[in-house]
Amino acid sequence: MLLVTTIDGLRCYLNSHRQRNASLNLHLADIGLVPTMGALHQGHLSLIQQARRDRHIVVVSIFVNPLQFGPQEDLQKYPRTLSQDLQLCADAGADVVFAPTPLEMGIKPLTSSSPQEINSSGLDSLTQVVPPAEMVSLMCGQFRPGHFQGVATIVIKLLNVVQPTAAYFGAKDAQQVAIIKRLVTDLNLPVEIICCPTVRETSGLAYSSRNKYLTPQQKETAAVLYRSLQKGRMAFITGEKSHTSIIEAVKKELATEPDVQIEYIELVNPDTLTPLDHLADEGLLAIAARVGSTRLIDNLLLQNRQPIIAIDGPAGAGKSTVAREVARILGLQYLDTGAMYRSVTWLVLNSGISPADHVAVAEVVSQCTINFNLLPDDAVNNLNFQQRILINGQDVTQEIRSLDVTAQVSTIAAQPFVRQALLKQQQAYGKKGGLVAEGRDIGTHVFPDAELKIFLTASVAERAKRRQLDLQNQGAKNISLEELQLTIEERDRKDSNREIAPLKQAADAIEVITDGLSVSQVIDRIVSLYREKIGEK
Repeated sequence: MLLVTTIDGLRCYLNSHRQRNASLNLHLADIGLVPTMGALHQGHLSLIQQARRDRHIVVVSIFVNPLQFGPQEDLQKYPRTLSQDLQLCADAGADVVFAPTPLEMGIKPLTSSSPQEINSSGLDSLTQVVPPAEMVSLMCGQFRPGHFQGVATIVIKLLNVVQPTAAYFGAKDAQQVAIIKRLVTDLNLPVEIICCPTVRETSGLAYSSRNKYLTPQQKETAAVLYRSLQKGRMAFITGEKSHTSIIEAVKKELATEPDVQIEYIELVNPDTLTPLDHLADEGLLAIAARVGSTRLIDNLLLQNRQPIIAIDGPAGAGKSTVAREVARILGLQYLDTGAMYRSVTWLVLNSGISPADHVAVAEVVSQCTINFNLLPDDAVNNLNFQQRILINGQDVTQEIRSLDVTAQVSTIAAQPFVRQALLKQQQAYGKKGGLVAEGRDIGTHVFPDAELKIFLTASVAERAKRRQLDLQNQGAKNISLEELQLTIEERDRKDSNREIAPLKQAADAIEVITDGLSVSQVIDRIVSLYREKIGEK
């Protein structure tokens, strides 16, 4: 692992990486960025580990940002443990740590004689990034004026310096994540913001660098924050939908620890941070409080959502057949994301566009609309029911299974703009849950919070035999097993090495190897796992 402290040094390293990969015809910029302020803990390490699973190069920044501290806040005493942090980064799989000084990041000290005397007034000498006022005027913004402006300025600088494929943040900082996502959208930055689950101590207390300020007794006291949020969640689950009822449930539990000083308890839209009077489908329940002199934040996402089953695996593993039948048995919606990629591939080919013309592909795909004929209530028990797919209103259910589409779908799916265009459509289907989705990156990327993740796979030889039988049933002749094996191996290679959302088994996915198993046996296995996981009898 490499430590660099200058922007030029980091850019030199990343440019060398890009040039080396270009010479090998590999991805040019598959980089994950994990921005931190150091004093690393298990929460930070989970972000680095996720980036390591997703990306070829992992950059961790360690920078105690003076711009996000107010004049009376803890900039000077904020824990700085660089030597320890470097070892933790190396153990977690980081490739390079970027640890610049404030001056390197363009922040000048207030006086030359006091180089440590820097705070949010340093913005006066720096081009600023100003988030939308409605997103910074509530929650932490009420108590930390200028905080999110300082965060936004440095995060945007880091994104410009590193130019990552994706940047990783923790869900504990939900307001920060929502603001950064909004900035990335508004400024059209070509980076994906990935929000990873909050990591907690045994007591439920969310890991935070500021936990180091707490005494053992104060840590026990601080655990009430998570308990109170759970009480709010339980109120929601049992039918309470009003802001007042949910907040009162939180306050009642917090009252059991009189040493906790509440700053705010809010129920807001998790994307826009708009306050919610009534919670219908989804809301962020957030809290900030002081234990002693230490300020802590935490939150939970409340969702009125049915479970999601994510089934990933290589081509020819039988995902579509299995997912469709699992959905029928469990009464869930089947979302065939593979068919969505096949549909846009058909659209590209039918439009006379070369799959290698990424610009033309992006323009066509960004303007398309994909719809499924959803499973009607009276067809639940129809074993022969086939879900139909339409693109721009045209039924392409059969056309997308052609050899031409099959030969080009991985090339199309590997293109970042195709991935981005379809991701929103896929996630929109999952807002209310109650579905089975299958593809290459469902559990790792599309629905990382799916209740059950399956990685369905089989040997290349087995998948080639199945594909040959499918083609013969469709009337195709003289397709050799050797040819099919080579095609499948090449598709596996492309899917596993594509720059955006490569085929990988999610860390919490259950592998199901289907060699030697009948389709019904595989289906029974997944249905059984669902019922064990969800508690359905």
